[in-house]
Amino acid sequence: MKAMLSIEPGGPESLTWTELPDPAPAKGELLVEIRAAGVNFPDTLIIQDLYQMKPPRPFAPGGEIAGVVAAIGEGVEGYAIGDRVLALTGHGGFATHRCIDAAQAIRIPDAMPFEDAACFVFTYGTSYHALKDRAHMKPGESLLILGAAGGVGVAAIELGKAMGAKVIAAVSSDDKAAFCREVGADETLVYGRSLDKGQQKDFSSQIKSLSGKDGVDVVYDSVGGAYSEPALRAMAWEGRFLVVGFPAGIAQIPMNLPLLKGCDIVGVFWGASVYRDPKGHAENMAELFALYEQGKIKPRISETLKMQDAATALNLVQDRKALGKIVLTND
Repeated sequence: MKAMLSIEPGGPESLTWTELPDPAPAKGELLVEIRAAGVNFPDTLIIQDLYQMKPPRPFAPGGEIAGVVAAIGEGVEGYAIGDRVLALTGHGGFATHRCIDAAQAIRIPDAMPFEDAACFVFTYGTSYHALKDRAHMKPGESLLILGAAGGVGVAAIELGKAMGAKVIAAVSSDDKAAFCREVGADETLVYGRSLDKGQQKDFSSQIKSLSGKDGVDVVYDSVGGAYSEPALRAMAWEGRFLVVGFPAGIAQIPMNLPLLKGCDIVGVFWGASVYRDPKGHAENMAELFALYEQGKIKPRISETLKMQDAATALNLVQDRKALGKIVLTND
């Protein structure tokens, strides 16, 4: 097998395409021949030792895979060689093979390509958990998405529309705004690469104006930094502010704002929720597959690259140039 290994902390250029011994599944495991792997922002952090999880080196990044069962470990029932599966792996996905706990495997619907499957669980799982379980999104409410052109942002646009929300997509360029409108956003808002106090005030006013009432009901914040406070200031009474990520930095929030708005600031740690509430996760996945089969959601893959071109893919994500999802494939 081969894998893109992180041998020491560093950026995407530090990864090395390396030949390794072929793995064999242990008891309770499946060996998956990886056909495709999704690329996500945490992949750019884990190789720099900036993520919550720090696997021992050497390791391959890549927490989202799709492929076929190549071997079955002792005690595993219900799977056969050649079965099509996807899985969240935490790391190790930028490779040709990966052993996984059989409990991690999720069967792929027959009509779903490997590329879609490898880009499905992380983004839609995160955004559905955020909007359904944490924000309790209701039809007719307004939803502001910061960083709407990225993987989880695009998923939030589609899911917000499927849940009956008015969706406002906030992004950093006109090209991204056009992309979000194609995905289904009702309104778009372009913000600058940095915001001073005056620009923050203008940004907040624009959000309120586009919400169509006294403020936005739900904020999906996958950006952080200087963008969080103006979005919080634009919230409606009893709104829900979802903390999803902070590539622009951890925001310094004046704590009088939640009081004045009567709103909630809600953390979204989807990975932890999967382990703490596996039944709820299974229910969400069943609902997401149903939405996919109904044509209401579909991964928007802007780039498909070879596995050994992982550095290029990670740079696009790290530099916030990706539209939707990027997927790596093994030929």
